[in-house]
Amino acid sequence: MKKSSILPFLDESGKITQLPQRLQRRVAVLAYLADRFPSGRDFTEREVNEICDRWHTFGDYFLLRRELVDNGFLCREQDGSRYWKAPKAPAEQAAQPPV
Repeated sequence: MKKSSILPFLDESGKITQLPQRLQRRVAVLAYLADRFPSGRDFTEREVNEICDRWHTFGDYFLLRRELVDNGFLCREQDGSRYWKAPKAPAEQAAQPPV
């Protein structure tokens, strides 16, 4: 999905103003947010919250963190002690043919 399709959900500084209801656009907005996480490193829950908080305007980093994990953009230890960016975004996985 093109970045232009998520523009209605971003403010002039590129912060997310709301999560779309439609799944395809919602996943596109989450992919945009996931791009703000550097690959190849671990994050504490606090760091994930800070990055999410920095990139949205509606005051619910808990929702964003949960959505990133539930949609496969971030992985986490079961106890929430460590987070990391998923090796491949869900859209990339779906585009690959089955083996």
